[in-house]
Amino acid sequence: MTRFTCPVWLLAATLAACSPTPPPQDESVAAAAAPASMATSAAWALPAMATPAAQPDLVRAPDGSLLLSWVEHGDAARGEVAHTLKFARFANGAWSEPHEIARGGDWFVNWADTPHIAATPDGALWAHWLRKGAQAKYAYDVVLARSGDGGASWSEPVAVNTDGTPTEHGFVSLWPVGEDRIGLAWLDGRNTGGGGHSAHGGHAAGGAKHEPGAMTLRTAVFDASLKRTDEHELDAMTCDCCQTDAALTARGPLLVYRGRTPTEVRDIHAIRSDGTQWQPTTRVHADDWTMPACPVNGPAVATHGGDATVAWYTAAGDTPTVKFARSVDAGATFAAPVVLERGAAVQGRVDTALDEQAAWALWMDEDGNGQTLRFARFAPDLSRELQRGVVAKLQGKGRGTGMPKIALAGGEAYVVWTDVVDGKPGLHGARYAAAP
Repeated sequence: MTRFTCPVWLLAATLAACSPTPPPQDESVAAAAAPASMATSAAWALPAMATPAAQPDLVRAPDGSLLLSWVEHGDAARGEVAHTLKFARFANGAWSEPHEIARGGDWFVNWADTPHIAATPDGALWAHWLRKGAQAKYAYDVVLARSGDGGASWSEPVAVNTDGTPTEHGFVSLWPVGEDRIGLAWLDGRNTGGGGHSAHGGHAAGGAKHEPGAMTLRTAVFDASLKRTDEHELDAMTCDCCQTDAALTARGPLLVYRGRTPTEVRDIHAIRSDGTQWQPTTRVHADDWTMPACPVNGPAVATHGGDATVAWYTAAGDTPTVKFARSVDAGATFAAPVVLERGAAVQGRVDTALDEQAAWALWMDEDGNGQTLRFARFAPDLSRELQRGVVAKLQGKGRGTGMPKIALAGGEAYVVWTDVVDGKPGLHGARYAAAP
């Protein structure tokens, strides 16, 4: 989760010669756009914030408002606090004043493993971040805080993982549980023995004693007093440093993540709960991507009722590809995926959103001309592509531009991303509304 190894580096020589190829028979290429149903874009002014600022999260709250969180980075040389986590709410076409959630100099902050914000139906807000633990180089823990007054004040953070090992814990997902509780899933390194994810290895079948080395996926539920219940290990061996994501279906939470097998197959897995117990994990699609290191490129999930969409990156066949798949049974099964784009320029870094009008996907490209943030908009059942385009051409390159985010509210789509200009990261936004 720290010594990031990107497949672009490992496969550079191969990918330089790659060209777009037809998809396998169990996949489909996105259909031609239907011009009659275009959405028009406009700049979306974000709340005033200092730079450098990065690591955005954007979610729709149960009341229909949007919550944006981000991290502002201080200048230690000038005696500033190293990191400050803030948020603002967008409702009725206007932003609230930014509020501080927490600040600290002992945080573990990076481009891929970012803080998240969430709201429960009772109006409470929840946020998490990573805090360095023991003196070991790659030891940090997940902490969680709650606000019961709309974000004006926040509780003292509590540790999500309580194993006490000097190892890595992160890549968190959040979802509401009932009216006033929050569910969390995270990658947990308690069995790795430390040493960074490049040292992780070993595997144990469900119920067996763990061998050293495997990163695991765990979940727990926290109530309004930040008391934990229902802690479980969901997978005994996962990819070490790919983002997880979760969304709430009509049948319960659906969690997606990148799995890992003893033979280093790192496909996307889904696991769902029926409200009482977690069901067996399944693959979203059999890409059969064999990868000997973590690609730092996790999946994204969105839900509407019993429907779900998952977007993800794979480089099976040595060809970087972004795929998009739909489920009509709350994630129990998925149809064959649509291929959004493939080729050497594809970076992944996906996000997705879904409502009764459309399914959206975001992803990143990078070539010799720089980075491009792209989107595609489909009918909700993915039967036809309605539109695709470029959200933004970025000045920044590499990892500093982080992970873009999309959320839907009031029939419109909202996108937030990070760009790096003159060496400083800052946040940018766009909104898409259906044309008359």
